Amino acid sequence: MSDHNDISLRVVDIIDGTTVDGPGLRTSIYFAGCDHRCPGCHNPSTWPHDAGRDMTVRSIVDHIVDNGFNVTFSGGDPFYQADKIAELAKEIRRLGKTIWCYTGFTYEELIVVTPATKLLLDNIDVLVDGPFVESLRDTSLLFRGSSNQRLIDMNATAATGHIVEWKRK
Repeated sequence: MSDHNDISLRVVDIIDGTTVDGPGLRTSIYFAGCDHRCPGCHNPSTWPHDAGRDMTVRSIVDHIVDNGFNVTFSGGDPFYQADKIAELAKEIRRLGKTIWCYTGFTYEELIVVTPATKLLLDNIDVLVDGPFVESLRDTSLLFRGSSNQRLIDMNATAATGHIVEWKRK
């Protein structure tokens, strides 16, 4: 593990074996902090930046190793802790796990923000982008809550230079 194993992140909850935050059984990590405050959000308890508890990168990685599932970052919005979560993402990728990440920001907003944001984007497989919009809520959509949100295949997007939406295989 890298030198960053004692970095502390604000985590509201970790749910093992969920099937709603990406394909297959996943460990979903709900991070604290979200200023989007989307009306109708199903996780308003994650909005405060001081919600939850501090957890180290090492303790989260150990938890992931113990359960063996692929990983989803949610919240809150993981990009409010992008510098720290990018370090966690690098460690998870070293384990050979896939990472999905939910954000209220759009991909276009994120690619111009900070080096830490770019590092996090570079270490996730699928970005579910855009705010939840209650008037666009659609329960028939796969892995997202409203029709404005996209499932972006980050590997294909990086390879082609344009947004490629993820498709179930």
